[in-house]
Amino acid sequence: MAGALPDGEPVPQDGSLPPDAAASAGKNGFAVYVHVPFCASRCGYCDFNTYTASELGGGASRETYADTVLSELRLAGNAIKPQKVDTVFVGGGTPTLLSADDLGRILDGVAQVWPLSDDAEITTEANPESVTPDYLRKLRRHGFTRISLGMQSSSPAVLKILDRQHTAGRAPQAAREAREAGFEHVNLDLIYGTPGETPDDFAASLRTVIDAGVDHVSAYALIVEDGTRMAARMRRGELPYPEDDVAADRYLAAEEALSAAGFGWYEVSNWATSAGARCRHNLLYWTGGDWWGLGPGAHSHVGGVRWWNVKHPAAYATRLADGVSPGHARELLTDEDRRVEDIMLRVRLAEGIPLAQVDDRGAKQALEDGLLVPEAYANGQLILTLRGRLLADAVIRDVV
Repeated sequence: MAGALPDGEPVPQDGSLPPDAAASAGKNGFAVYVHVPFCASRCGYCDFNTYTASELGGGASRETYADTVLSELRLAGNAIKPQKVDTVFVGGGTPTLLSADDLGRILDGVAQVWPLSDDAEITTEANPESVTPDYLRKLRRHGFTRISLGMQSSSPAVLKILDRQHTAGRAPQAAREAREAGFEHVNLDLIYGTPGETPDDFAASLRTVIDAGVDHVSAYALIVEDGTRMAARMRRGELPYPEDDVAADRYLAAEEALSAAGFGWYEVSNWATSAGARCRHNLLYWTGGDWWGLGPGAHSHVGGVRWWNVKHPAAYATRLADGVSPGHARELLTDEDRRVEDIMLRVRLAEGIPLAQVDDRGAKQALEDGLLVPEAYANGQLILTLRGRLLADAVIRDVV
């Protein structure tokens, strides 16, 4: 397939793929991602493809969104025929601004187009203030098994700087409500390194997620993206820029607290209480699976072909109303592209990557620098030490 498609080639109007790519769909697992682009308000650090009501304009609405996604699903079903769907992940935005019944209709639509695995993991993201006990119970009845709640911090001051709308206690309360509703797996997301956050603030956030009884925690360093409100505030001097040393200290604090509470890291930014609690959807991304991304701006990958949809919900809806693919452009990953991306992703996993797949000189230097586990190295596997996890990007750069 190498070289069959130039970068940025238009996507065919029917969404079809090259025959060899379509035939290989799901060979290494298959997932469905559904992007919901709606938010009640915009957080100051967010540069995702999301829209508040005032930003949305005409031509798209929450009320008709499920039907629009189902239209893309029908096109997708004509393009590929994977044997089964291993995971479905509804992200955003705030997916739970849609009704539970609409999310259920989308899930039913996936199952009608492609068979769901008997043990399929079905996840939705949610903002804590956007769900109620009754809403969570409805999601469970529709088949959702996992929920990921955006907590970010337990500090009211930090939440204010991040422009989060929920109160400090709402996220752990929502996590407990999700457990009571019958969700098998519950995740809380944290952001660390926010300007003004103290070590005590982050320690309190860690205690909060542990006490909430969740079985999965994600923790990410704050990244300030150009074009966001937070970036503008920093340029004006209203907020200080994040510091790498502070981020490293926070990560070490997370590892210490979470490991003491029975969580084990399985990806640099993710911890789970057991192998079964790990996010299978993300693992499929990280280990070379295929996925179809539904929704405006969603990215997909099948058989080495990667494509992405038009970004604005109105343009997305218009294309589907006209019966054509919402795909904006696509590219073919060369064998070298796929090799490099595989290393970039697998190095971050607790299982690591075979040494035979990486640059030998770079791996030896990383070992000498204390960034790799010596016992694993002796057995032919590259696995990061704790210090290596802090410097994962540097290790990746040296071993590609």
